This record gives sequence, structure tokens and C-alpha cells, in this order.
Amino acid sequence: MPTDLIALDALAVRSTVHLVSGVTDADLSRPTPCAEWHLGALLTHMTAQHRGFAAAASGHGGDLAAWSWAPFSVRDYAASADLVLAAFAAPGVLDRIFELPEFGASFPGRLAIGFHLVDYVVHGWDVATSLGRPYSPDPAVVAAALPLARSVPDGPARLEPGAPFAPALPVPADTDPLSEILLLLGRKLSEVADSKDA
Repeated sequence: MPTDLIALDALAVRSTVHLVSGVTDADLSRPTPCAEWHLGALLTHMTAQHRGFAAAASGHGGDLAAWSWAPFSVRDYAASADLVLAAFAAPGVLDRIFELPEFGASFPGRLAIGFHLVDYVVHGWDVATSLGRPYSPDPAVVAAALPLARSVPDGPARLEPGAPFAPALPVPADTDPLSEILLLLGRKLSEVADSKDA
């Protein structure tokens, strides 16, 4: 997978750009599957994460300003996606060390980009669910993200403030790969956000 990781991450990110392109100001107050975050906050977080990961790929992940939040706009989200995909496409990026303050540690590029891939598969679903739209990421993206989601540690740390994922939920035997990723990372599939009354 490592040789395809950057291309697969790009597919995941581009699918979110497509979803976000139709977001209006009226949509920003919609609830999302992310506890305590409306759609505007989620999209602001996603934009900041793109910029932060781009900085980390360039050796500046420790600069907290690179991860700061700014008011959301569709244009800025698309620009942040372009920024991170260009940073990930740089020669040798998989073997660089990414400093990721959110995780309190540094990681090899291939692992850090794997984190990014999983995050945007899940956040793509979050955005689509908030908007009431279908979500069908590329099967190759889902196949790449599944073993990464399975490797994310579960336990009490997921209950701490700021934890990136809620505790894992049970995965029935006949669960499809995307749903397994979502359940492993604490998403409640039965709870679809009621965005119409937001």
C-alpha cells in the first residue's frame, strides 16, 4: 500500500472537496455525527488539519499557528486541500518525520499520511451525513483505510477531552468495510443528523 498511499489519500480528500463545494452559509449550523460540532466547526477543523499536515510534511508541524482555526469558506477549504496534496506529493515525503501536536508525538510520513487518509474517509461521511447526501468513497480508498482503522488503539484515552475518536462500537459479522471503519472509530451509524431543523 505505501506506494499508493499518497494517491489514495488524494482521492479521499478530493471526494470531500466535492462534498464541501455545495455547502452554503445556511448549512453551517447543521448538526453532525461529531459530538458537539456543527457543520461549520467540523469544516473549520478539516481545513485547519489540511494546513497543519501540509506544514508537518514540510518540517514545520511544530508551529502551532499552522494548525489554527480560521472562519470557514468553501474556497479556503479547497485551497487547503490543494496545499496538503501538494505537500504530500513532494519527493521522499513518506520517509520524512511529521510532527503532529494533536497526537503529542512525531511519526514517519507513511504513518502520518495514513492517519490523514482515515480521518478524511470518516470526515467525508460526517459531512455527507450532515448534509443528507450519499457517500460512496472509492473502494480502494476504503480498502486502504480499513487496516489503519483497525490499528487505532481503543481504550480510556478515547474518552478524554479532545480525543480524535469516540470509543469503538461493536462490529457485526456482516458489516461492510466502510461501516466497519466508522464503527471502529466510534461513529453511531443509526444516528443520522437531522439537518433540516438545524
